[in-house]
Amino acid sequence: MDAAIYFHPEAYTTTGPKLMGRNAAGESFLRGYLAYAKATRFWAVIQDPAHLRAFEATARAAGRAEPVTAVTNATLGNLARPGTLYHPAPGLGEHAWRRAAYGHHAWSLCGITHTTASATAMDAIAELLTAPVAPWDALICTSSAVRENVGRVIQAQADHLAARLGIRRVVLPQLPVIPLGVHTRDFAFSGDQRQASRAALGVAPDDLVALFVGRLSFHAKAHPLAMYQALEKAAQGLPPGHGVTLVECGWHANAAIAAAFAEAAAAACPSVRVVTLDGRVPENRRTAWAGADVFCSLSDNVQETFGITPVEAMAAGLPVVVSDWDGYRDTVRHDEDGFRVPTLMPEAGLGGGLALRHALGVDTYDQYCGHLCMLTAVDTQATAQAFSRLFASPELRRRMGESGRRRAREVFDWSAIIPRYEALWAQQAELRAAKDQDGPKPPHPWPARMDPFSAFAGYPTGRLGPGTMLGPAGGDVEETLRRVAGCRKLAMVAYAEALFPTEEETRAILDRAASEPAPASELVGFAPRQRRAFLLRALPWLVKLGALTVRS
Repeated sequence: MDAAIYFHPEAYTTTGPKLMGRNAAGESFLRGYLAYAKATRFWAVIQDPAHLRAFEATARAAGRAEPVTAVTNATLGNLARPGTLYHPAPGLGEHAWRRAAYGHHAWSLCGITHTTASATAMDAIAELLTAPVAPWDALICTSSAVRENVGRVIQAQADHLAARLGIRRVVLPQLPVIPLGVHTRDFAFSGDQRQASRAALGVAPDDLVALFVGRLSFHAKAHPLAMYQALEKAAQGLPPGHGVTLVECGWHANAAIAAAFAEAAAAACPSVRVVTLDGRVPENRRTAWAGADVFCSLSDNVQETFGITPVEAMAAGLPVVVSDWDGYRDTVRHDEDGFRVPTLMPEAGLGGGLALRHALGVDTYDQYCGHLCMLTAVDTQATAQAFSRLFASPELRRRMGESGRRRAREVFDWSAIIPRYEALWAQQAELRAAKDQDGPKPPHPWPARMDPFSAFAGYPTGRLGPGTMLGPAGGDVEETLRRVAGCRKLAMVAYAEALFPTEEETRAILDRAASEPAPASELVGFAPRQRRAFLLRALPWLVKLGALTVRS
């Protein structure tokens, strides 16, 4: 099943200065798509010719020899050929409006959620009720928790529209739950690699290594205090001669945040040795994964939606300790692949003021997420117990690690995920084909971008239509043609050359008008049917140049 990929290089790379979750997810998806897609041709929707070259280079590097075809805004109708546009974000509304000009059945749209907490994401979800999305469109939700969140926003918007406009019917896209994927082979490490990594980390033979991978952001990712406190309790229970090293592999946004992490670790887990690695460096990530004994991610932030790092940890054969939070609940099986520890947040109805401060710009998005995080609790005692059980039992670590590794390979490897994407796209195509085709095309398929000659119809004295009578403005045809040809060369005219009839068409129009005034439809009647509307639109230009005049 072919699909067109909306492609901007920045969205599919982790080599930029900031390693965001959406970048990692985009890069991993594209690599997986090129590895496992059954496409016969690749389609890239681009805004810049350089982006096509980047897509082609990526495809060729992945060993794909199939042709690559670009789709631009000027050739948007060509999306009907692949039949599906995949956009790596939740904003389907803009693409649905653009599609409206070609007919709602022209192709399907498929988006995906990343964070749903930002104003942009929430607006995009709410817009699904007013934009011309269709049942053959889809917004992939990466976890069941995200799907519930999306449903809540949609229902709130539907309630608003029902109260304000009395709507009784809504048309929504599908909301399938498909997780993000990983390349499990990237996380297979040998015994020698493990030993080398532990040596690089300076870990003693009997020490235990806990690992966190991800952005080191206490306000927008995972607040580390619960992890620090739990590790300290677990470390205190170890036999003499056994220590704990915590590896934090990620990046701090600035020096102040780095200092805040160091201060908190020193205060909350003084018995734990903390090593910080720059996670933007691939070799550092490999060292971290290969050298760890246990993975931990206690996400408590609404900015998170799926959480790819626990799945990567499972692929690496590590037992995991995670918060019972959003997508972690779908990926990590409690007491099988590791432990999910309880989380707690205030009941509904107590956060309206926080939402309003964010909406009005009093608080930034980072402040909004950070404030919510501070009011969300992770069970530190349960986390400490999970660490203690894993630290005390190599057999438990081995069993849970192997269970997670099998699950990652069978469920979350891109070889399993890409077929689910292709099955979704095929289903969307079937729905589109089975549904009755659009009836009469609405006069204004995109109301906010309507035909300007309709939108501004009240501006002119009159409007030129098929029945408007036109005659020569004076002089013979040859003289008029020379004058028109001269005007066409003027800089203030030539910039719009694409709007003008050809010289041959101009001659045919003027020849017909020379004999006697005639309706505009007759003046352009010589042209092929598909060309007549273009010529009819151009007739005011000939009036503008003084070649024709309106007759009563």
